[in-house]
Amino acid sequence: MENFDSNHVKNIILLGHSGSGKTTLAETMIFEAGLLQKRGTIEEKNTLSDYSALEQEKGSSIFSTLLHTKWRGYKINLIDTPGNDDYCGEIIAPLRVADTAILVLNASTGVESGTEIIWEYVLQYKTPTIIAINQTDHELSDFDNTVEQAKNRFGKKVLVVQYPLNQGNAFNSIVDVLNMVMYVFPFEGGKPVKQSIPDSEIEKASALHNQLIETIAEHDDSLMSLYFEKGTLDEDEMKKGLKSSMIHQEIVPVFVVSAKKNMGAGRIMGFIDNICPSANEGPVPVAISGQEIPCDPFEPACIFVFKTVSEPHLGEMSFFKVYSGTIKQGDELLNASTGNTEKLSQLYVTEGKKREQVQQLSAGDIGATIKLKNTHTNNTLHVKGETLEIPPIQFPESRIRMAIVPEKKGEEEKLATALHILHEEDPTLSYGYSRESKQTLIYGQGEMHINVIKWKLENIHKVPVTFLPPRISYRETIRKSVESSYRHKKQSGGSGQFGEVSIRIEPYTENMPDPQGLTVRGREEIQLPWGGKLVFLNCIVGGAIENRFIPSVLKGVMEKMENGPLTGSYVRDIRVSLFNGKMHAVDSNDLSFKIAGMMAFKEGFEQADPRILEPIYEIDILTPENNTGLVMSELQSHRSVIEGMDTEGHFQRIKARIPLSETNSFASSLRSLTQGKSKYALRFLDFFPVSGELQAKLIAEHEQLSIEK
Repeated sequence: MENFDSNHVKNIILLGHSGSGKTTLAETMIFEAGLLQKRGTIEEKNTLSDYSALEQEKGSSIFSTLLHTKWRGYKINLIDTPGNDDYCGEIIAPLRVADTAILVLNASTGVESGTEIIWEYVLQYKTPTIIAINQTDHELSDFDNTVEQAKNRFGKKVLVVQYPLNQGNAFNSIVDVLNMVMYVFPFEGGKPVKQSIPDSEIEKASALHNQLIETIAEHDDSLMSLYFEKGTLDEDEMKKGLKSSMIHQEIVPVFVVSAKKNMGAGRIMGFIDNICPSANEGPVPVAISGQEIPCDPFEPACIFVFKTVSEPHLGEMSFFKVYSGTIKQGDELLNASTGNTEKLSQLYVTEGKKREQVQQLSAGDIGATIKLKNTHTNNTLHVKGETLEIPPIQFPESRIRMAIVPEKKGEEEKLATALHILHEEDPTLSYGYSRESKQTLIYGQGEMHINVIKWKLENIHKVPVTFLPPRISYRETIRKSVESSYRHKKQSGGSGQFGEVSIRIEPYTENMPDPQGLTVRGREEIQLPWGGKLVFLNCIVGGAIENRFIPSVLKGVMEKMENGPLTGSYVRDIRVSLFNGKMHAVDSNDLSFKIAGMMAFKEGFEQADPRILEPIYEIDILTPENNTGLVMSELQSHRSVIEGMDTEGHFQRIKARIPLSETNSFASSLRSLTQGKSKYALRFLDFFPVSGELQAKLIAEHEQLSIEK
């Protein structure tokens, strides 16, 4: 394949709700360009995109797929993406490297939930956008209502460039108000015949044409002057204004298409060719250092890896965008994160699962390579001597977690290896072993995301697994001060064991005064690995316990704090004052005082109004206005405390506090209640006391578990 310069590369991402027709549109666009002899279909499971066994089984996109085609001297890279926010990593990553988005809407269902969520990502990256209203051949097609919904959701910058003349089962004609012509398609679709706009439509088409001209002129002072001077703009002036307005996200043009019947896709390709910005026409990217990285093939080479896929029998395939320079097969580049040198042994352009080897790729283009040793998603590679590093993609925090175990004993290491590979492929998945809960935990975006991970583990990595509810990491503390003594005495022939201690235990707060009636002779403040603090005070007077035994008392206290008296959870935020004790000249030793300290702490803790603390998270929910009441009621049923609510367009942002133990079930309820129209983010806040009823239940469960063991 020939090399394309930066002026002749267009990077297009297809976005939209699941089922809107993105994959079919991609197939049709490539067919229109002449690179396919026959179009595949979702039903026949033979599309260039959605080629994985799982996608074919589900009948919808789950992974982003890089495709490419050629159109009138331009290379157009197409990235097909899933429409469900559970797979947001497969949307966000390619959106980062795209120059234009095509937002596909279903004319029969309007602006759906997935599209509203995706639009938030489009705004985040300020991506120039086209709206393609698809399925205008559907019997329930309602183009005008879909446009009205789009304007309500995305703003008045949504402008009609085309509209269907006869939508529904008889659809075959599109009125184009940019070129002021009508396209009439043959029954089987394909190349249309250009005709004059019927007299019955001239008034409507002219009004939309003038609205388009006026909006274009509004955003460009020079064009506004021409418009006032001539009363109109010619074709070249309109193209210039449209491109500039799209780059600045001031206009979102609306097109009509029936991807399935191949009607309108060619016109969209022509618009991409004529109007959509090339790779070097958008804002200049800036490195972490603040240095600009111009999209110029003659600048130092710099590429950014936005996606990694593990290919059976091949290893990792890294997908990248060339931000500057020209890279060639065999080039050696430096990884900005690790400092390691990587050799680009082979370069590819891809068409779904098909790969075509190329000798070089220039700035602005997107390609792939294999077998990079220490390079992963979000890494920048650049020529030696430069300090370029592209800011990493910010993936969302996980929203759901599950414990995972292999079904076969002895496959723990195999599972860990598979999870590592899956994390490299999908940074929105994370995992780790919890020493506290003694479980391997995986963290994902939702139930569908977790189910995909399970499918991959079992079908690709051959590790059958079981998911379990994750154990909650509770904490224990106290609410009042008590004094406790314990004597450890043991005689079993020969030297025995003896140690007696008296301690005061109190709830710890920052900057609290020294304990009343005690003289502090030594202080140790310990930041606990599990959060919170232990302050240990030596208040011994008169040598009741020798200094050499005091660390043993502290060791006993710490050991019990790692296995709290109520539920075996970690203990936190305690002050322990050792103020008295006894020892024996022969029988006292470190072990004796360790046991005495541990038991004194345990007995005192149980009398000090002990409380179980649970992890509480801040939850930030974005939901359509009409779902607000349902969401707030559901939050309250999950023991949540609502803290505030703000309006954002037609969305409501609800902020609340929710116990970690409720987050998984709330995620399922939220999706069901709002038909997937809501999204949320979680952030750990702190530990807070549970109710008395829940505390009793947790203690009883722990006691029962101890009996069973």
